[in-house]
Amino acid sequence: MRLLRLSVLYMALAFSANIASADLQSAEALREGDMKKLVFHSEPMEASDAAFVHEDGGDGFLSDYQGKYVLLNFWATWCAPCRHEMPMLSELQTELGGDQFEVVTLATGRNMPPAIKKFFAEINVENLPRHQDPKQKIARDMKVLGLPITVILNPEGQEIARLRGDADWSSDNAKAVLRTLIEDSAS
Repeated sequence: MRLLRLSVLYMALAFSANIASADLQSAEALREGDMKKLVFHSEPMEASDAAFVHEDGGDGFLSDYQGKYVLLNFWATWCAPCRHEMPMLSELQTELGGDQFEVVTLATGRNMPPAIKKFFAEINVENLPRHQDPKQKIARDMKVLGLPITVILNPEGQEIARLRGDADWSSDNAKAVLRTLIEDSAS
């Protein structure tokens, strides 16, 4: 009886892994324009479990977002491509953000809260978090080299894709790629 239960469990896990793989392949096949820079991993990678400074001053963790897809953007106030990209991330959050998806911004390195507030005010972004990774612990754990870097975390909190540099995250193509992931996980 125990062997039968283990066999059923194994088959269920294998079936769900095949579905997840198909979802990633569907999303990957849609990439055009800037989204061609989005590289899907063959296997999910663990995300950092280090604390970041939540915009309210407390500790936050990437695991706080488990249960939904997360577009995690590493950025800095001095980064010109970040300034260009942030309004597009804001538009993406407005359109797709909710119970199944969220854009999370993480200022890495020395970015003082007043400078972050000023940065967001200058580019008219009000709907994205002003979280900080001041000692770059999460950035180091996740091998972030250069800015901006955007990673996609699956609902289990694992990194499934990465894009180096800025991109038009408000484009129809970016939204189609993300909707494919979100909708396939909901069904």
